[in-house]
Amino acid sequence: MSIIFAIFKEGAPNEIPLHQYLRNLPLFSKSMKWRWVLCFLAPCLLFRSGLSQTVVKSLPGLPGDLPFYLETGYIGVGEWEDVQLFYYFVKSERSPKDDPLVLWLTGGPGCSALSAILYEIGPFTFDYDKSTRDRPALKLNEYSWTKVANIIFLDQPVGTGFSYANSWESYNINDNISAAESYEFLRKWLKLHPEFQSNPLYIAGDSYSGIIVPMLTLQVDEGNNAGLKPRMNLEGYLLGNPATNISSDRNSIVPFAHLKGLLSDELYGSAKIDCNGDYFDVNLSNAACVNDLEAVTKCLENIYEANILEPNCLLMAPKSTVGRAWDSSLIIEDRSLLLLPTPGASRVWCRSYNYLYSYIWASDKAVQDALHVREGTIEKWVRCNETLSYTYTVSDVIDIHKDLIKRGYRALIYSGDHDMVVPYVGTLAWIGTLNLTISRDWEAWFVDGQVAGYTTLYSYFPSLLTYATVKGGGHTAPEYKPKECFAMINRWFDYYYI
Repeated sequence: MSIIFAIFKEGAPNEIPLHQYLRNLPLFSKSMKWRWVLCFLAPCLLFRSGLSQTVVKSLPGLPGDLPFYLETGYIGVGEWEDVQLFYYFVKSERSPKDDPLVLWLTGGPGCSALSAILYEIGPFTFDYDKSTRDRPALKLNEYSWTKVANIIFLDQPVGTGFSYANSWESYNINDNISAAESYEFLRKWLKLHPEFQSNPLYIAGDSYSGIIVPMLTLQVDEGNNAGLKPRMNLEGYLLGNPATNISSDRNSIVPFAHLKGLLSDELYGSAKIDCNGDYFDVNLSNAACVNDLEAVTKCLENIYEANILEPNCLLMAPKSTVGRAWDSSLIIEDRSLLLLPTPGASRVWCRSYNYLYSYIWASDKAVQDALHVREGTIEKWVRCNETLSYTYTVSDVIDIHKDLIKRGYRALIYSGDHDMVVPYVGTLAWIGTLNLTISRDWEAWFVDGQVAGYTTLYSYFPSLLTYATVKGGGHTAPEYKPKECFAMINRWFDYYYI
């Protein structure tokens, strides 16, 4: 790296990350500067940003060697491979050569793959009983989906988790770019791992990935049809609590809240009439509707939108989590009366407390070294990056779902039935517009003799779409009901009716 710096500035310190150093060069305009620099430094940049894969043998917080195969690495995408997407790959603990290969995209946009690993479907999670305020402890997740599938967890889009770019222009992204870069990543990953090219492939994700996953699945199919290599053995896709049509998703909140007893019959009836059933795109001159929705907001403001059984706590992320103690003062409790502990409760608890551990753990240099994160490539790790330069270019993917079903792919859509971010009633509504045949109507599914949710099987020969609710689940259902969601995915991968 010192040779590169010497071209421009004698004695420039080689410990400065290249992308930061080049950012300050006073050569030309931003765009011209990068074109000029890349012409001269392309070989060096490719060396700097080249493909990398490393097997991780152990992780801080988890005693001993890992009992599963974990690989981390970067794959460059885009022009000059300027965007470096970071991934975690976990082989199936059952039969890697036979089990499905899953590309998992966490939502947001901008939520790290580590969030899915630590809190949803990954092979390890936090051991809260053994964790201290400055040293989070890990434990194995007995309900990890990697017990039955090979999973690539991808930090996407760029700016998420440990993914980064060498130029600021590449951080300007949108839905179409995100899907295209994820597709390029997958093609390159499979070229590097040819032993998985014949495994059944599923594209998966939750929350905002409900927009990206169908787009990406369609690109994979079209790439196969165009003869692009490697040919992918695409079987279908799966989505949890998915954003699909942003307007209708949000418009379903008021009916859902009434259905769950969060709104009175009188208020709901008034809002339904005054707003004419439209609670999202409201005409502000409609004073009666505006007043009703203000009352609705007042009724719901103390409820955690991601799971209506929990209190709404406002999270203030720590300024610096390295070495910071786990501290409840990091949570803003502006509703102190609501959150007072009840008799017998040792302390006030909010789900946001769980998330603080990820900031402490992932920001630890020892953890980043173990994961082989490139030093200096990100300013700080955050679980969900809300500062992305992201343009929402796609607001409705229902037609893509229709297209994928017609092309013969199977799909699993599931919803935590206590999620008010993307309520299940809205998801059921758009599935109804697909005009599929109901093969098995709404009925309970069970785990250990208990109702775990309700499911419907739809068909459009030769495609099958399974819809399932997860009883008591919130937004990102496996976080709340890991056992039930593991049973669901295990059955679906094995082609059993849930």
